[in-house]
Amino acid sequence: MSTESDIREFLASRRAKITPQQAGLPAYGGNRRVPGLRREEVALLAGVSIDYYVRLERGRLAGASEEVLDAVANALHLDDAERAHLFDLARAAAKRPARRTRRPAGVLPDSILRVLASMTDSPAFIRNGRLDILATNPLGRALYAPLFPDLTARTTNIARAQFLTPAGRDFFPSWEVGVNTTVALLRTEVGRAPHDTELTGLIGELVTRSEEFRTAWAKHNVRLHHTGRKAFHHPAVGDITLDFDAMELPAQPGLTLTAYSAAPGTSDHDALQLLATWAASELQPVAGGIPTPSATDITSHRN
Repeated sequence: MSTESDIREFLASRRAKITPQQAGLPAYGGNRRVPGLRREEVALLAGVSIDYYVRLERGRLAGASEEVLDAVANALHLDDAERAHLFDLARAAAKRPARRTRRPAGVLPDSILRVLASMTDSPAFIRNGRLDILATNPLGRALYAPLFPDLTARTTNIARAQFLTPAGRDFFPSWEVGVNTTVALLRTEVGRAPHDTELTGLIGELVTRSEEFRTAWAKHNVRLHHTGRKAFHHPAVGDITLDFDAMELPAQPGLTLTAYSAAPGTSDHDALQLLATWAASELQPVAGGIPTPSATDITSHRN
């Protein structure tokens, strides 16, 4: 992967999604040789010369002002996630620092882990931008148990398990939705952290080993993932759909705390209670108990 190719393919893919009518341009007759907008039309809408826009789409975003980037984003009707991704790519092209400071290697603070452990009624976990699950509370460990290599494992990578293991496919019943979400989150993280060698290694592995990942990756979709609903098929409790809220940890840049919940009185809430019973009877004896997470659980957490 290179920043220039990422920029080129991202801008071209966004341009292909916008029709002249959507952009407020007159619909000219005749056959159009390209889907969506032409480069000259984007340049017109952004208020820049065609030569300058062509230069940008070739991956030369270094030196582009915020005003120009905003104008291009407006011309292409980029959403909040796509706009942020464009600015991340521009920072990478200019070799400027990422918009969030990378945290040095270390352990998760005990205070964060105590907060996680205190969430007894909601499955919760902490992940990094590579989708490594770094810590869970007991109910979170129970919910994501199918993605862990064994019952004693403390960490796993959501994307690797989802695409490369049979259990991962079974765990996400809304497969296409899950694929697009996971790939878009990783594509977003590549824009934020283009020099993260563990991230690029993960992407390389998934592109090589999974055709479905490779196809989704080529779409260059990005997204923000703060709240919503997610469906699971859990081997112990069956189908369950939960609300989720994902909260970035300001004191731990690059880390996100995700918590799930279900409205009382619903079948999903009942399934969540059944999951807690299953965790108490099945996970603790096998794993020697799931203790309150502590800093010793994670000895090499890196963002």
